[in-house]
Amino acid sequence: MKERSAARLEKLHDILSQGRVVHLREAATLCEVSEMTIRRDLACQESEQQEIHLLGGRLLLNSRLAPVYDMAEQQASRYPAKQALCQRVVEQIEDGDTLFIDCGSTLIPLAGMLQRFSELTVVTYALNVANAVAPLSNVRLVLLGGLYYPASQSFGSDTMASRIEGLGINKALISAAGVDAQRGVSCFHFHEVAPKRAAIATAMQRWLVADASKVGVVRPAYFAMLDEFDALFTDAPELALTKSAQPSC
Repeated sequence: MKERSAARLEKLHDILSQGRVVHLREAATLCEVSEMTIRRDLACQESEQQEIHLLGGRLLLNSRLAPVYDMAEQQASRYPAKQALCQRVVEQIEDGDTLFIDCGSTLIPLAGMLQRFSELTVVTYALNVANAVAPLSNVRLVLLGGLYYPASQSFGSDTMASRIEGLGINKALISAAGVDAQRGVSCFHFHEVAPKRAAIATAMQRWLVADASKVGVVRPAYFAMLDEFDALFTDAPELALTKSAQPSC
């Protein structure tokens, strides 16, 4: 039994090493066993040698997983690049827009650029974003609450997605911790998936903002594929070729 399990894990490891995206159902089909058997195989890996993880229904190699998220570290990381990306974003914003601004550090420089508008509405579930835009007299702030997660300075709740879907959002500004052309767009924390997905589904325009350090990286919580976005704002040439760097409208 152990030999067959080891053989299945070795087969899956070889497939994942080729850069393929493997869902649990596909893994079971490839190995000619049930999904439960694959789950057992993964659970029986020795913890110190665990190379394959099941996250969000997808199999990932240990080498593709993320370190622990540190907001202070992220805030300082590549700040000039993030500021330049936000400058490109703000040029596409219009007076009267209702913006969904995602959590994390990438979009924080945008807050200081919003004073040029006469009226905006900002929807966010991120405390750091809310603190940055709250002093602006021209911005109406909608802060979505719930259980507070200090690591990402953001909130999460079971009702947040439905609240977002009930709003008229012109532009959803989405950030990510990982952007991979094949495996899609991902983040560190699973509570972020629902609001990101709701904003993508609801907004008239969906913009992904990600600096080059996020490219080729897969984080634990998958939430979208690249083709779900109308525009990609990035300083990574290899990604800029896959999607227009500016909105089409």
